[in-house]
Amino acid sequence: MAYQYDLFVIGAGSGGVRASRVAASKGYKVAVAEGSALGGTCVNIGCVPKKLFVYGSEFGHGFEEAAGFGWQHEGVSFDWSVLRDNKTKEIERLNGIYGNLLNNAGVDLIKGYASFVDANTVEVNGQTYTAERILIAVGAKPFIPDFEGNDLVVSSNEMFYLESLPSKALVVGGGYIAVEFAGILNGLGVTTTLAYRGDQLLRGFDEDVRNFASVEYEKSGIDVQLNTDVERIELVDPKQPNGSRMVHFKDGRSEEFGLVLYATGRVPNVGSLGLDKANIITGKNGAVVIDSNFTTSVSSVFALGDVTDNIQLTPVAIKEAMALIDYWFEGKPVNFDYDNIPTAVFSQPAIGTVGLSEQEAEARGLDFRVYQTDFRPMKHTLSASTSRSLMKLLVNNANDKVIGAHMVGDYAGEIIQGLGIAIKAGATKADFDATVGVHPTSAEEFVTFSEGSLKKRE
Repeated sequence: MAYQYDLFVIGAGSGGVRASRVAASKGYKVAVAEGSALGGTCVNIGCVPKKLFVYGSEFGHGFEEAAGFGWQHEGVSFDWSVLRDNKTKEIERLNGIYGNLLNNAGVDLIKGYASFVDANTVEVNGQTYTAERILIAVGAKPFIPDFEGNDLVVSSNEMFYLESLPSKALVVGGGYIAVEFAGILNGLGVTTTLAYRGDQLLRGFDEDVRNFASVEYEKSGIDVQLNTDVERIELVDPKQPNGSRMVHFKDGRSEEFGLVLYATGRVPNVGSLGLDKANIITGKNGAVVIDSNFTTSVSSVFALGDVTDNIQLTPVAIKEAMALIDYWFEGKPVNFDYDNIPTAVFSQPAIGTVGLSEQEAEARGLDFRVYQTDFRPMKHTLSASTSRSLMKLLVNNANDKVIGAHMVGDYAGEIIQGLGIAIKAGATKADFDATVGVHPTSAEEFVTFSEGSLKKRE
């Protein structure tokens, strides 16, 4: 059968754009459908604008810390509209770059949301397109639970375009997005409460990291409330739909907030795809089920990135796209290693981590030792801040290989990237010890751990 395209990609996010333009450069006739802005969640309402907001919010703490270094900052003020609008201009610039990448590669860009007609056919804006292969790369979307008044909250999507900042905000959730936006709001001068229904924030991270970070968030000015859940929300004044919200908690308390942000997870964005028409099987939370070669239950349809049940990180989606291209064009079975993927949480302070947590190492039954320290960074010996940093290294006793590195503190994301290379390459504790530290830096702590830093494990 003759198809209009060799490959039709649904979604022009990081993974979809990479797959489509590389496939086109190798000779495929490719189209990509996108109903929103090019670049997907990360570029438009995720990693990139969030990091810009983090930078903006860090100045709030920086002005306070500068006093100990002799700087005076009387009369300093903040204009939310300047940060918001400058962010938007930068995102629009990136949208243009993505458009040029697709155009220069010869990819047909179809504006609109695609849905399946059958295993080789999709429909966009009433027009059908056929393809030998179809790639689903639509990512994920925020999940807001069902409760009375959930229409009065915002998700992370809306946070990037707020008309104005509230004086007081509630962030509900305990993961990446929740702690990051709590830090942003707090840094921009908003009185911020972070409420999470669990015993501790950042489920899945090393327990020492979770506990240490939570204390540091409190120190920074965030009111962290654990074992706290919302029962219902209502308008303080029903005649003012954009006015304050009264939040009623399940423990019987009630409190007024100008903004309520729900950051309670993300789910695959499959609602309008019509997957049933192509007999594509989904699993947990609607995630598209794939095999090791990113093939769905239908041999002509593939999926990657956040729409699947793998690690939801932009660099992972990009690497998956390249692995899929090699599978198609080189016949190489995908050998994607999901271990030792470095990641960062751009909270304040930031978190960087790569490899196993102490709890994961224990669950695998490994014989290992832990080096750990926390200290007051040099920067804060003159500032009024009481912030501290945490560093932790896990070493396998069987072969001396470093199997985990964790940090809470300034530049954690930047530092952990380098350690990720070392751990991926199989570096041992002896290799770390033989490396000369860059002095004076926080990073040098990772190559100067001595026996005196060994953690006593139960």
